[in-house]
Amino acid sequence: MKYSIFIIPFFLVGFCLHAQHDRVLFIGNSYTSVNNLPGIIESIFQSNGEDIGEIVVSAPGGYTFQQHCSYSIPYIQQGGFKYVVLQEQSQLPSFPEAQFFEVSYPYAHQLCELIRLYNPDAKIFFYMTWGRRDGDSINCQYYPPLCTYDGMDSLLYARYMQMACDNQVSISPVGAVWHYIRDLHPDLELYQTDGSHPTYLGSYIAACCFFTLFTGHNPIEINWNGNLGQMVANKVKIAVKTVVYDSLMKWISPVCFESDSSASSTCSPTSVSSFRLYPNPAGNHVNFDLPFAGSQYELSVMNVSGKVLYSSVNCELTGMDISFLPKGTYFVHIRQNNRLYISKLEIVH
Repeated sequence: MKYSIFIIPFFLVGFCLHAQHDRVLFIGNSYTSVNNLPGIIESIFQSNGEDIGEIVVSAPGGYTFQQHCSYSIPYIQQGGFKYVVLQEQSQLPSFPEAQFFEVSYPYAHQLCELIRLYNPDAKIFFYMTWGRRDGDSINCQYYPPLCTYDGMDSLLYARYMQMACDNQVSISPVGAVWHYIRDLHPDLELYQTDGSHPTYLGSYIAACCFFTLFTGHNPIEINWNGNLGQMVANKVKIAVKTVVYDSLMKWISPVCFESDSSASSTCSPTSVSSFRLYPNPAGNHVNFDLPFAGSQYELSVMNVSGKVLYSSVNCELTGMDISFLPKGTYFVHIRQNNRLYISKLEIVH
């Protein structure tokens, strides 16, 4: 195995996939470097008999896509990368829409274009991060949706999905797996004491996501549990199978609107916004407060694993019967012309 050493904050070294000439580049910050995430990924690959080579990491603490558009150019220009992973600063994608389109979205596009210029065969992945344990206390006063985990996490989900869709790249839905585990296994500690950075368990979850996406293998087959007990590791593998592996094409080739009856779908929205659902949490019926009217819409309801449970195309939309859906968390996507509206729905009946 070859190692490349770079004198940068949070420097890490790693692996290559399937053949020695293959290389992997991680561009991010401390969410990528903490707990040596690339090292965990390396151990998982090795335990499953994969041919591992080199991973290169550019991850100074707190760095944004905007900063990486200059800082990480030398890494991108090296070329020869089979996979490139992009992780934005943990708060920026959840900021108000206008701010997101100013400070994050255009730089995500610039990075994708730079990667394609110097690595035309690279597969690009956005690393979807998670809402902070208790929301973003720093920015809560300026933007109330950030005051809770659910509010922040919903915005991160929507914005990462949009960046992946608009740039026609893949996504590693680590934040969606965290949400699944928070709901089903609240006893598992995903956060360090700062309520933001991942524990070793949180990084192991991310590593299992990347293994599944890079290889297409069922995460249940992962042989290495790190420093986790078998029971905890199995919960992680089942969660990654449910959210990632069972909906693999959603993440490998993300689209803005999906339906079970459609073999393919196009994605060309110019922006993503949220809309109001009420009541929320809801029982057997939910109403929609939409910013448009009188034109055709496409509606889909997805569970947290990204599976489409309901879809329709119509010209009027005021609400819907949700009595057929079990209690849980869902995402309602409404597409109209070149805009995608996404809101989170809690069902409590």
